[in-house]
Amino acid sequence: MNIEHNFPFDPTNGLTLEELLQIPSAEEPADFQKFWKETYDLVANAPLNYTIETELWSPVPGERNFRVKAVNWDSVEFTMWISRPENSKGAVLQGQGYGHPKVPLDNYFGYLFAAGEKKFSDQPCCPLELTSCLPMVRGLGASQCKDIPWLPEKHVLHGIASRETYILRGVIADEWMAVRVLLDMFPDCASNLNYIGGSMGGGMGALLLPWEKRFRAAVLHVPTFGSVVRYNYQSSGAGEHCRQYLEAHPEAMEVLKYFDGSISAKYINIPVCCTPALFDPCVAPIGQFSIVNAIAEEYKTLLVRDTGHFAVTEKDKEVEEQLRVWCKENFLL
Repeated sequence: MNIEHNFPFDPTNGLTLEELLQIPSAEEPADFQKFWKETYDLVANAPLNYTIETELWSPVPGERNFRVKAVNWDSVEFTMWISRPENSKGAVLQGQGYGHPKVPLDNYFGYLFAAGEKKFSDQPCCPLELTSCLPMVRGLGASQCKDIPWLPEKHVLHGIASRETYILRGVIADEWMAVRVLLDMFPDCASNLNYIGGSMGGGMGALLLPWEKRFRAAVLHVPTFGSVVRYNYQSSGAGEHCRQYLEAHPEAMEVLKYFDGSISAKYINIPVCCTPALFDPCVAPIGQFSIVNAIAEEYKTLLVRDTGHFAVTEKDKEVEEQLRVWCKENFLL
């Protein structure tokens, strides 16, 4: 594969598909599972505190759209949008990427509709028959606040002094709290709860899915937060800022190893469709494949893209169509 680009580094990481499929998970800290299970329990046992701020107009007849504010276990407030079709057949939690709007928007749903399906920017499609929930995690988009920087290069390093304060712990906690809010508002969705996320959202999925047992199926699209080997490669995404930070502060690896998606992905035991890319300037392919390879074969459907965070190829269009079919087969009961 020969793709023209102007990046001062190789977005393939110099690896073939065969080599990428051999990338292992990172070494797991002894208390990795304990850390994440305890964090999940904090969210699960916190008082359920949310407010439906407003109902928004929808271009889809019979659909209702809500803007909701929720407060997590650590008193951090965040905003989510919930879209409820007239004849819902379940729900999908949508994991956002760093490429989503950087400023609060009153109506994010203008981004959702394309070709008869809901589509978030830079995200795979999901069927219209599903209730969808998009949490804007702490510090980003409509969940901006004075204490957390919204610039990706600063957000991804926020609180990195310890695993308890690192931003990704709170980000995953917001996703779990969004599930509680969604299912409190619409209990019928509990029998068919799914997840879809790309880039940052794909990495969040790898970290959050093993510990929240109510998910039935998921899509991880060009996922970030892969194995520590990704820090050996330059990129143009938020991971590059972690790589540069580690050069000056190598002790930060003691924190980052608890937020390694290749470790967490080993514990995923639901059907997952993975769409990693061979060429990706933003998220190092070696990190993407470390997550994908960690998922047990019995649960995994692998659709390999030519590119991620870059112009799509004809093969990528075929993969996207295969993904739409997979979603309809696995997300709809």
